[in-house]
Amino acid sequence: MPATPSYHDRLIEPHLSRLASELSAFMVVGPRAVGKTRTVERRAATTVRLNVAGEAAAFKADASAALEGLEEPVLLDEWQEVPDVLRAVAQRVNDDPRPSRYFLTGSVRAEVENTPWPGTGRLQRVPIFPMTVRELRGLTSSKSVIDKLIEGVPLAAPSKALDLRDYVDLLLTGGFPYPALALRDPLTRATWFDSYVDDLVTHDVEQVEDSKTRKRDPVRLRRYFEAYALNSAGVTEHKTIFDAARVQQKTAVVYEELLERLLVLEQVPAWMTNRLSRLTHGPKRYVVDPALAAHLLRLDAPGVIRDGNLLGRMIDTFVTAQLRPEVAISPHRIRRYHLRTEAGRHEVDIVLELGGDRVIGIEVKAGAAPDADEAKHLIWLREQLGDRFIAGVVFCSTPRVYQLSDRIVAAPISSIWTD
Repeated sequence: MPATPSYHDRLIEPHLSRLASELSAFMVVGPRAVGKTRTVERRAATTVRLNVAGEAAAFKADASAALEGLEEPVLLDEWQEVPDVLRAVAQRVNDDPRPSRYFLTGSVRAEVENTPWPGTGRLQRVPIFPMTVRELRGLTSSKSVIDKLIEGVPLAAPSKALDLRDYVDLLLTGGFPYPALALRDPLTRATWFDSYVDDLVTHDVEQVEDSKTRKRDPVRLRRYFEAYALNSAGVTEHKTIFDAARVQQKTAVVYEELLERLLVLEQVPAWMTNRLSRLTHGPKRYVVDPALAAHLLRLDAPGVIRDGNLLGRMIDTFVTAQLRPEVAISPHRIRRYHLRTEAGRHEVDIVLELGGDRVIGIEVKAGAAPDADEAKHLIWLREQLGDRFIAGVVFCSTPRVYQLSDRIVAAPISSIWTD
């Protein structure tokens, strides 16, 4: 049986430490099996596992009394098993707002069931995502690619160039810590993902269902999840997805909400600005981990590479998975969007909006030698925004960084994690 992998530092840690120096309580949220508990318990003096009957009993009887006398910081793991713990923590923080007192990890079911939400102003939500290549390779101390772009620091190519097959292998590895770090055999890894998806559509959804959604069908839910994966990184009408899954619209809306509550799907909103007209309003949909998306579609490396459209979507899903955690911890309070004009005349895969309406545009290509024509959407965006346009990047499988136009470069995807 594979050994438990050694701990790898996470990008969230300095960010969480900075917040915990002044704030009292935190809810660390993320998909199941991304390492929430293992990351947070390293800073806890006391860990209470509320999914263990013996540890949960006192909290079920009187959560506030059970917190009394525990050495702080306290980690309350799987807090959704005893939802009353939320109110107890909120009250204690209200009475004594000393920093770094409580950390909660688990599902978000109680946010749906408790009205009003008891954590408002008391529990700070901090997201954690599947691991990036920067984390998997122990490069968390290097400067963020987003900071480089903002500060005008040139992007760097690695000493050993990666080709398209290398990137496909990385996306098929994904960012869930256990399969990415401990499992080498493809069959073993596939078995892990099989179990993950089965649990997700049968047991995990029960934690985020409400009385209106408890009649969902695991078989149809899985089919819907697969159709979503096929359209990951696409500006696709929801009808395209639920028609492919053979479910009705009403059912599809419920399924999408359930999987979003479990944090395995993401809708990236369209960027809107009064400086540009005729922008579409539809979201761009993602499965949050490329290996999870590939597994749902039963894809291996040749299967990804042989389909040009699917390859582009998977590479986009992979690059977005590398940038998502970087955006979440950025001190620049970045908002992430996509851009598409009517009829798709202009499209920009990722739009990062900073304060002062400044913008970074990012395109993702599978090819190794994009030219200025393949940067035409970024050039168009720069011309529309003028000085508000800070930088544009075409991330691709090129081995080097080179200039495409003013403030726009082509760069290897690996420059995201290369110091």
